[in-house]
Amino acid sequence: MKRSYVIIFSCLLLFACELKKTDGDKKITSIVETTQLELNAANKLAKLPLKCIQNPLPYKSGIVIASQKDLAMPQDHHPAFYGCFDWHSAVHGHWSLVYLMKEYPDLDSTSIIRRKLNENLTAQNIQIEMDYFNLNRYTKSFERTYGWAWLLKLSEELYTWDDPDAQRWYTILKPLNELISEKYQEYLPKLVYPIRVGEHTNSAFGLSFAYDYAQTIGDQKLKDLIEKRAKEFYFSDKDCPLNWEPSGYDFLSPCLQEMDIMRKVLSEVDFAQWSTSFLPGLFDGSQKLKPGEIKDRTDGKLVHLDGLNYSRAWCLYPLRDNPLAQHLANLHLNHSIQQIADGDYSGEHWLASFALYALKMQQSNQK
Repeated sequence: MKRSYVIIFSCLLLFACELKKTDGDKKITSIVETTQLELNAANKLAKLPLKCIQNPLPYKSGIVIASQKDLAMPQDHHPAFYGCFDWHSAVHGHWSLVYLMKEYPDLDSTSIIRRKLNENLTAQNIQIEMDYFNLNRYTKSFERTYGWAWLLKLSEELYTWDDPDAQRWYTILKPLNELISEKYQEYLPKLVYPIRVGEHTNSAFGLSFAYDYAQTIGDQKLKDLIEKRAKEFYFSDKDCPLNWEPSGYDFLSPCLQEMDIMRKVLSEVDFAQWSTSFLPGLFDGSQKLKPGEIKDRTDGKLVHLDGLNYSRAWCLYPLRDNPLAQHLANLHLNHSIQQIADGDYSGEHWLASFALYALKMQQSNQK
């Protein structure tokens, strides 16, 4: 795939919104772009996870070898999620394909996607995936909590799709969902301090996606625990230093991910009060936030900043009554959107999922 391969989006809707400046009564007019994904672009996006979900190499296993018997090819340990360079990317690659089939019934590759998901998501394969968490004492925390969160997001997408295959795949995944839920419930009471980083172990991200799943399928124990722990971790936070972001390898915003989970667990009134204290500049119109810049998209760490632009967008879109938040969300989404298919596997094996989730949140905001 050549670098000139550009994803085409239908209708960039331009509209003007007025953003108040803090220095007096002056106002500035800002152009905000809204991107809508057309079928042609959806077909092209589907090719990225399709290309990798059954591609076993290269692969970053993340395994801790406790004995010689632990040595095996990743596909032996992970017969369901062995592609896309690592376990979590394989999981959210499956999510991308489910989401695209669900939203675009006329997707060109639907029959191929269904065949591949049928091959990967079998009861036998999921049992082997579950067995891996007991392979040795070190695998108990495998993919905690980033991969766990994406597994639950995949299951949530299947659960809410009225499709026979989707319901069958959800049933097959259910034992693994329940295991992950149990792992959250075992882990969260022991976590004394939240993890405030911009990569995989960020606590707020892991809580946010898991909360969506728990609320959707009715996992009350998990939902209640996440509400409790999120408030304990974050309720007293004020003046998050968003200007310190990003770090060089970030694909998540510590400040915005925290705001995202608190939006979900607090009442509307409490969140309004908490958020204006947490990120005052976002609500008085003074917040400046530039998209992350990437100079080398063949570097697997540096390309993380494209992911940051998408994840910032999906955290900001739900603030639907905040014009500045909508402007910044669109600014970040549009900055990276045409770089998804840049021809290098470092970004292509995972960025489609991030872009699609940002677009999903944008579209949900418009309903």
